[in-house]
Amino acid sequence: MRAVVQRVDGASVVVAGETVGEISGEGLCVLVGVTHDDTPEKAAQLARKLWSVRVLKDEKSCSDVNAPLLVISQFTLYGDARKGRRPTWNAAAPGPVAEPLVDEVVHRLRELGARVETGRFGASMRVSLTNDGPFTVLLEV
Repeated sequence: MRAVVQRVDGASVVVAGETVGEISGEGLCVLVGVTHDDTPEKAAQLARKLWSVRVLKDEKSCSDVNAPLLVISQFTLYGDARKGRRPTWNAAAPGPVAEPLVDEVVHRLRELGARVETGRFGASMRVSLTNDGPFTVLLEV
């Protein structure tokens, strides 16, 4: 699993004109990509990492300050554009494999005590955020 993590001061995701997920104030906006060999165990590992990684102000984690997370599925994180001009998506897991694993990340974060908002899997989403720093990091498990 791969996640692009941005420290934000507010973020939201809109689908067909409706806000389906939104956080305000300090938190993380997390784009999650799933590949073919990912498992529920990797989803749990990613959730623990997201909850405890010290990327907020003063080297705090979401668990330290009870900061919210906006988690959005993004298969394009496994795009490969090394050859030619058109990316391939061969490394991205198909929807029936990926969706339950993204849901597992969210479920595990909530079990840890996190407040989690989400996008809508497979939908055309408009993501808005204020990147705080700017600060962006790539996590892989």
